[in-house]
Amino acid sequence: MNQNQDVMDFIAAVKEPWQAEQCVQLREIVHQSIPEVQERLQYKKPHFLRNGKYAAVISTSKDAVSFTIFNAAELELPEGMFDGPPERKTIKLRQGQAVDAGLLSSLVSQAAAAL
Repeated sequence: MNQNQDVMDFIAAVKEPWQAEQCVQLREIVHQSIPEVQERLQYKKPHFLRNGKYAAVISTSKDAVSFTIFNAAELELPEGMFDGPPERKTIKLRQGQAVDAGLLSSLVSQAAAAL
């Protein structure tokens, strides 16, 4: 895994253990879905790039972890699961909510394929 120290520091600084766990899981999903992914901390959030273009971003808020997939206009998404404009879709994960790793991995792979 091509890891960036700033991203590792971001995750280590997440105060809520459940949010840190989700960040780690989402990061692993991105790395499994895009083997050549590059990661960096930008705008105080972990960003994941393929060929210099945004593929995904993780952010935390008071009660959620948000995961945004870029280049999402062509994806077939489950109804009501994601929000945002056609080109980028965001899912908000709350405490106790399971991450559908298979679904997210498939969506990230599809979206990043065209980058």
